[in-house]
Order: sequence, then structure tokens, then C-alpha cells
Amino acid sequence: MKKNNIIFWVATTIIFIWEGVMPALTSQSEMAKEGISHLGYPAYFGIMLAVYKVLGAVAIMVPMVPARIKEWAYAGLSFSMLSAFISHWAVDGFNAQTPFPLFILAILMVSYIYYNKLKEPVKHGKVSFA
Repeated sequence: MKKNNIIFWVATTIIFIWEGVMPALTSQSEMAKEGISHLGYPAYFGIMLAVYKVLGAVAIMVPMVPARIKEWAYAGLSFSMLSAFISHWAVDGFNAQTPFPLFILAILMVSYIYYNKLKEPVKHGKVSFA
């Protein structure tokens, strides 16, 4: 159980930093704005995406958030990573940067798998998010 807890929190913290903290701090930087523009998206899309990423990252990080909300947050972050991969591939072709969103998606999947592993004991009266 302790191993599962550690794996969950390490993966979830990485996602929180990458998908929550980083967009919150950098979404209005010139580099971020250029990146959104380069992919062909309007400027407001970058703001909207940053807000959704921060909300999703907070939802999966905070233990008191209801399970149904967490499920939607995991789904939304997954769609975001898949869309980033497709956008980069469509605009820039396949290069060194293109598969990076899939790497983040893999970490998100680890978080989700271990979230569900830790959630199972709750059904038997045990609490595992300590």
C-alpha cells in the first residue's frame, strides 16, 4: 500500500507542477503566446487552456475533491495532451518536441491507475489517501 501511495503522489505531483503550476506562471509569457499562435490557435485559446489545466491539476491533487470530478479532470487533461501531440505533429511534423505530450500523458496515466488502486480499499472501509 505504501508503494502505491508513493507512486501515486510522485506522478500526481509531476502532473500538478507541469499542468497546473507551469501554465499558471507562464501562460501569458511571450513564448507561450507565440506557441499558441504558431499552432494556429487564437490568443484566447491559450488563456482558456491554462485555466482548464490549472483547474484539472488542482482537482487531481486535492484529496477532498469528489471522485467524479477527478475522473473528469483526468479525462480533460488526457484530451489536452493528445490534442497537443496532434497539433504539434500537424503543424511541425514529427520532431523531437512532438512526442513530449505523450510522455506527460504516460505520467498522467500512472497517476490515474494508482489513484484507482488507492481508491479500491475505500470500498472495504479503509482510507488510503493519508
